[in-house]
Amino acid sequence: DSCTTSLESVWSQSDWRSMSQVKQVGLLAAGCQPWNKDVCAASEDRFAYCATLAIYVYQLDHRYNEFKLRAIMSEHKKTITAISWCPHNPEVFASASADNLLIIWNVAEQKIVARLDNTKDSQVGVLRIWNVSRSTPLDNFKLKKTGFHALHVLNSPPAKKCNSISPTKNQYTSSTSEAVPPPTLSQNQAFSLPPGHAVCCFVDGGVGLYDMGAKKWDFLRDLGHVETIFDCKFKPDDPNLLATASFDGTIKVWDINTLTAVNTSPGNEGVVYSLSWAPGDLNCIAGATSRNGAFIWDVKKGKMITRFNEHGNHGIFCIAWSHKDSKRIATCSGDGFCIIRTIDGRVLHKYKHPAAVFGCDWSQNNKDMIATGCEDKNVRVYYLATSSDQPLKVFTGHLAKVFHVRWSPLREGILCSGSDDGTVRIWDYTQDACINVLSGHKAPVRGLMWNTEVPYLLTSGSWDYTIKVWDTRDGTCLDTCYDHGADVYGLTCHPSRPFTMASCSRDSTVRLWSLTPLIAPLLVNVLADHSWDDIIGNTDRAMVPGATPLLCGKVSRDIKQELDKLSSEVRVKKLRWFSECFSPPGGSHNLWDLVSVINGQDDSLLPQSYGKGVMHMKHLVRFKTSEAQELTIVKMSKFGGGIGAPSKEERLRDAAEIHLRLGQIQRYCELMVELGEWDKALSVAPGVSIKYWKKLMQRRADQLMQEENHDVIPYCIATGDVRKLVSFFTARGQLNEALLVAQGACEGNIHVPQTAVINHTTTTDSDDIQAYNGLLHCACKELAEWYFQDGRAVLAACCHLAVDNTELAMASLIRGNELELAVCVGLVLGESANQATHYVLELLARKYMTAPTWDLAADLLQMIPDNEVLLAKLCAFYPGSSSEIDQIHEKCGLPSLEECQGLAESAVSEGDIFNAVKYYLMSPEPEAALLVGIAHVKEQLSDSDWTVDSVHPILDLLGYIRTDRLILAKFTEARSELLILSGYIGALLAIRRQYSSIVPALYEYTSQLMKRREVSVPLQIEQLSVELEAWMACTHSRGPDEAPYTPPSEAQKAEHARLLDRLQEEPLRGLEGHDYVTGSNLPSHSDVQVSCFTGLRIQGPVFFLEDGKSAISLNDALMWAKVNPFSPLGTGVRLNPF
Repeated sequence: DSCTTSLESVWSQSDWRSMSQVKQVGLLAAGCQPWNKDVCAASEDRFAYCATLAIYVYQLDHRYNEFKLRAIMSEHKKTITAISWCPHNPEVFASASADNLLIIWNVAEQKIVARLDNTKDSQVGVLRIWNVSRSTPLDNFKLKKTGFHALHVLNSPPAKKCNSISPTKNQYTSSTSEAVPPPTLSQNQAFSLPPGHAVCCFVDGGVGLYDMGAKKWDFLRDLGHVETIFDCKFKPDDPNLLATASFDGTIKVWDINTLTAVNTSPGNEGVVYSLSWAPGDLNCIAGATSRNGAFIWDVKKGKMITRFNEHGNHGIFCIAWSHKDSKRIATCSGDGFCIIRTIDGRVLHKYKHPAAVFGCDWSQNNKDMIATGCEDKNVRVYYLATSSDQPLKVFTGHLAKVFHVRWSPLREGILCSGSDDGTVRIWDYTQDACINVLSGHKAPVRGLMWNTEVPYLLTSGSWDYTIKVWDTRDGTCLDTCYDHGADVYGLTCHPSRPFTMASCSRDSTVRLWSLTPLIAPLLVNVLADHSWDDIIGNTDRAMVPGATPLLCGKVSRDIKQELDKLSSEVRVKKLRWFSECFSPPGGSHNLWDLVSVINGQDDSLLPQSYGKGVMHMKHLVRFKTSEAQELTIVKMSKFGGGIGAPSKEERLRDAAEIHLRLGQIQRYCELMVELGEWDKALSVAPGVSIKYWKKLMQRRADQLMQEENHDVIPYCIATGDVRKLVSFFTARGQLNEALLVAQGACEGNIHVPQTAVINHTTTTDSDDIQAYNGLLHCACKELAEWYFQDGRAVLAACCHLAVDNTELAMASLIRGNELELAVCVGLVLGESANQATHYVLELLARKYMTAPTWDLAADLLQMIPDNEVLLAKLCAFYPGSSSEIDQIHEKCGLPSLEECQGLAESAVSEGDIFNAVKYYLMSPEPEAALLVGIAHVKEQLSDSDWTVDSVHPILDLLGYIRTDRLILAKFTEARSELLILSGYIGALLAIRRQYSSIVPALYEYTSQLMKRREVSVPLQIEQLSVELEAWMACTHSRGPDEAPYTPPSEAQKAEHARLLDRLQEEPLRGLEGHDYVTGSNLPSHSDVQVSCFTGLRIQGPVFFLEDGKSAISLNDALMWAKVNPFSPLGTGVRLNPF
């Protein structure tokens, strides 16, 4: 077998890593730039807008009827001046920039098709743009306070019609694709707007897509930086608020849970280079600008309260508010001075440097020490307690200018500096020496950030577009992130969420990252209830090269102190507090609040933020009611009156008045309806009968529904038509609204009006409540699915917990691969989540079945009852010398190697195949298990009524045979047979789990192995393709570009039924459906990887196979590993994407 030798060499290089350690978990898109006109454009189901140097492309997700960010293009080096889509090809658009460069892009492939230089006069696309000052149909809508900047109108695609609505004649709604000229008088609407959407860009960087027919925003992104973001910092007393400073002259404050802007600084300050929060809860931000000195902005009051101009009009590159002494602020500037002053402007020190000063940082341990970075390549340390203006220390070594300097928060006297020479240097103030040089960046280094808990972790950002995470003990680079599309300027994290990092860049985005995977074993130590020594330590212990990570910061100490005070619920609190400290924003706090509500915690202990997230259903109406009371002033929009031909209208009016005086109310109502004055008609309709009023209400509701008009809501509520309203909201993708209505109905607030006066029994009510409960669960499921498909598995889990569905909540976390969080939550929920918790523990153990964490894997498995077989698999897979293997057997409470040999032989003689395989795998000759096990499986498959569950347990065991044995040349035939059988059964399990994206790949993989290898297995290649065809026909699983759908033939239906018989039920509820990890749909600028399954570009995180070059998406890798342990390359190596 020719691949064996190369494989063994790959296998020995245990340092290849198959996926990124640092996960991108959030992205703040830029706003739209205000300085050019043609900066937004649309085509079919996509629209695009541009910040200064990057173009954002959004695409409609048809399932949820909402727009999602699909790509960020940032090739231009100068301001983009216009973009335009090609009218004939929806995949292609052009962009032009100030340096006369014109680029033609293909969006689907995210690549450049052509670059046209020097195009001073070439006009590629004409955009029709209206400003509000011109009278266009839009000036009826007061959309925002700020002025419009640009508009692009596109025809709406034909609206989806609901079959339940019978079209009344002569109805002009926005379903056609051309504008309909208003008839002289329509029966229902006096005039109608051209159907369509307008992409609107505002002067403050806001971007929106406005539906002119339904008069609502389909998409609105308020505010946004439109230029390079130079700095970002978390608010000291609130880890959810992040401030950013930009070239566009503003500082903005963002809520990173919702990724929305909360505040923006007043006015334009020129270019803002740097910002620093006031310590504690003072709610002020100091900012530094390129021409206008420095300022203090009081965020609460929304105004500038102080200005500093000691540097004249020289640029101030860095501003730092001392957190040990809140009266002092330092600035450093191009004039060569670092100035320390009090907040009221009294200058304390002016430290002169030989050239421009770019960075300064206050020591975290000594309030009188500050370090600076200077253009003369040196780092200086000053001591404020002396009167001298000479530095205490000067560190030389960089080969180009020094930009930022940062003191270590955990190690006294250690600081780092980043330079234009592309390196980061670590200095020890006490030894007067450079103790490490971190080289790897290919351009100047800007952002720098020490981790506040793990003393050796340092992160740097550079002009080479990357972020690198370093282990400063030996200078190795642990991970590199390529997702930004331009220079990375700022990096920051909040001490209470030490493993969530924010970065900002010239590509005008802020991105959030989770560093938790770098220190994942720590959380497992917490889960497995290890001693504190394995979790918290001092810096000396943590700094030993190669030592496992330990927490040495304030947050972990605080958690431990709080836990030491508790007498009950210690484990629950420990899991919750550590999980919240490790998890990125975006739902983990919300999830834990729901867990505690389900576990019966007193509602008064819920935090303030609870009402803003996904609430438990028993709170929803109560919280929303009080919110409504605060918003008592509600603006109601009037229904459009008619403008038709007045003469006819006046005649109708006169007729109506006469009917009314004659008491012919019904006739009056009908005329009023014809005039479009529904209000008058409905207000007197009960005079005819409640039944008539209800019919009229329903007619109005149906009509509004067809127009997709929000005004339909009160009609449905008043007539108790909950179902119609829930489906109306769901169809529009407004799942939160659907949820609200369903819950209101469940609590009995929405009734069907009684048409006759009868003493009705209460049973009808409770029947309704039952039905509404079903609706509520459906609405929650829909909302959860929407979050899940948006790459937000944690919020999906929140939606399931809100209706007490722990099974589905756990399933969401598992399918989102939030395994550590799932275990924490599962352990706290207890009984109801047991089955899922055990499954997650098993997956987590697989993740850690690798050096140096084998012990952790064993600890996790020991948390599962009935764990003997699971521990046997671990021991079978463990590579090591005989004595090491015996040690792990002993730790797991299993017999030694020699004893296993004996047990295996006696199991064979008793005909107990399962135990024979199990003990042979743990014996000195595991290959004996292959022969026994495979022969058994082949025998089973030759029988006509075999099921997956009858063969899978043995195959699953065999999958744990030691890799170094399996890949030996002499076992080529047995190995091939094992891979083929595992691949085939894997394909069936994938069908059962509904992993439709990998089913064809698994079938193809199995057939390829059968074609290429000498084997005798009871499977036929033709049979495999028949099964696959039948499955595809019966589940409509066709690729996007394949033939149109044809219904399955009778033979295919029979084949599919036979498959399903073999499969039986999925034992774990809720795990059916694709895996979708956090961040799966955030755009990345990394090298574009193509999946070896589909041949298409991979969206979201990538997983590299063992050859180091074949790639599949992480989502596909997770699903594959759950149904077939072996790599798709057919080498016999086990896949570990967890």
